[in-house]
Amino acid sequence: MGLVEAFTTAWRKSFDYEGKATRAEFWWFYLANFIVTVVLFFIYTVASFNNVYILSPLISLYFFGQIFPSISISVRRVRDTGKRWTWVFIPLIPFVGGILWIILVCQPSDTYVQEDRFI
Repeated sequence: MGLVEAFTTAWRKSFDYEGKATRAEFWWFYLANFIVTVVLFFIYTVASFNNVYILSPLISLYFFGQIFPSISISVRRVRDTGKRWTWVFIPLIPFVGGILWIILVCQPSDTYVQEDRFI
């Protein structure tokens, strides 16, 4: 799965918390999301220097809208590693949560997980 395909798949499955997301799909989505964020920030910075603030609501709309595919792909990635969906809250643990989250999403897929195990 490539960059564009992972990005469009994540947006298409924004409200689909069933199934799984591979490591490639997860990391390609976050790379594409980072690139879009940097480009939008650059556009916003250039526009604000020219006192053109018409783009602010559109950029805000993207930032709030990308929350849904991010949560969805995170839940599907955690399910792919063989854990319950509640593990998406691990980054909320102070100091070590972020490190544990990265370790978790870098785990290989658990091919022995039954599809209905986490319902």
